[in-house]
Amino acid sequence: MVAARGVTRYRMTKGILAHMRILHVLDHSIPLQSGYTFRTLSLLTEQRRLGWETHHLTTPRHTEPYKPQETVDGWVFYRTPAPGGPNLPVLRERAEMAATEARLNEIIPEIEPDLIHAHSPVLNALPAIRAGKRHGIPVNYEVRAFWEDAAASHGSTTEGSLRYRLTRALETRALKRANSVTTICEGLRADIAARGIPENRITVIANAVDPGEFTADLPRDDALGAELGLDGKKVLGFLGSFYGYEGLHLLIEAMPALLAADPDIRLLLVGGGPEDADLRARAAALSNPEAVIFTGRVHHSEVQRYYSLVDLLVYPRISMRLTDIVTPLKPLEAMAQNKIMVASDVGGHRELIRDGETGNLFRADDVNDLTATILRVLGAPGTWDAQRRAGRNFVETERTWANSAANYRQAYGTALGRMVD
Repeated sequence: MVAARGVTRYRMTKGILAHMRILHVLDHSIPLQSGYTFRTLSLLTEQRRLGWETHHLTTPRHTEPYKPQETVDGWVFYRTPAPGGPNLPVLRERAEMAATEARLNEIIPEIEPDLIHAHSPVLNALPAIRAGKRHGIPVNYEVRAFWEDAAASHGSTTEGSLRYRLTRALETRALKRANSVTTICEGLRADIAARGIPENRITVIANAVDPGEFTADLPRDDALGAELGLDGKKVLGFLGSFYGYEGLHLLIEAMPALLAADPDIRLLLVGGGPEDADLRARAAALSNPEAVIFTGRVHHSEVQRYYSLVDLLVYPRISMRLTDIVTPLKPLEAMAQNKIMVASDVGGHRELIRDGETGNLFRADDVNDLTATILRVLGAPGTWDAQRRAGRNFVETERTWANSAANYRQAYGTALGRMVD
């Protein structure tokens, strides 16, 4: 096994690494709440169950007030202070990477990790690779989405621009220098392979759920329903962050036709984000603005109360490179709760949802097909039980975090050059 300079490791049994110590490098963590932190915590929990020792460093992009070390819900995180200097593109990112590398060089001798596991974005991977080289520690780079595509989806650049191409080059550089690569879905795996990364160095650690954490057929929270004016209504719902690529503007655009067909339809939007003000303005301009209910962000512990009110979850992601190659968590969470869903047919959804079996797909970016699909599904409740059973079975048998995390043995073994127990 590769060892840090001056460090002797001994956790070997018959040539197999039996007790592994991993240093995870993260963009941000709990107490912040996001899909990123949810995936991180789920996988760390499973790695601990495998008997592995995990340590955790966040970069300057963790926006909570700085503390050198912080314990949150029993998890210990090393933090990286925000660098000084001008808050300008390129200069800011260079300073953040330098700060992350310096912090890694401080804590690696203390932790003595067997492996550094850098998670997206590339701003985490490059400092990890440099620190790993300095200390003689292999690095696994996990791609959850490419930085260039995330920037394009948020409007800070456009696909094919100079900034986009430069960022893409940085991602490819990190992928080629990492000892092994993990990613969250087949769409990203294919893209990584197309960049010249050998197939045997890439492992998919699929998005998943812990079915035990979700209550199937959750009893309706009647008090909350009455508070929100949803008694006797057919509730369409979306719970999550309001990013442009989620396509929620299409859902609001569909509301006049939906209400014309069924005046009892209501749209419940739980969450917040960059598109919040625009979505509220669009809803206010409807002839029936009261048909769209915004709750704002709610605490994670309260989320299932809102899920209990939803008859049909809708995920209208627009078609773009990010949504075509990256799988979301939300459809899996819906299946775990025996929820019926309608989703656009972008590639990320097609990888998860079997149309007519575990969910219902419509043509992405097509408001008319979105409307027709919602009305068709609402009008066919006799098909719901079969879809619920199929969805729950899919996550229980194919998409648990325990199954996904077990695949790290292969990825880490590739990075370390030996088998991992």
